[in-house]
Amino acid sequence: MSQREKLLQSIIDNPKDVRFDDACKAAELIGFEAKGQSGSHNSFSKSGDPEGLNFQDRKGKIVPYQAKQLGKKIQEFLDKRAADEQAKRDAEEQSGKK
Repeated sequence: MSQREKLLQSIIDNPKDVRFDDACKAAELIGFEAKGQSGSHNSFSKSGDPEGLNFQDRKGKIVPYQAKQLGKKIQEFLDKRAADEQAKRDAEEQSGKK
């Protein structure tokens, strides 16, 4: 498992203890772009995602509800990536049979 995958999995597994810097990095890893910073808040957006993500830096951590939202977005990203990889394998298998 790569360091990126470990970071994403650790956020899913332990949403009560997510570092602010790790949350920002994870958001970018799953395709979100930093929109801007206002005080202790960082906003992230992604084309096709109307909700976006916001993180509040509280003593180096993000608040639990924000970590849960991030965990949900990470899981959606991982599920989509797995489905895309499976579809690719299926297409390759089908083209090999012809």
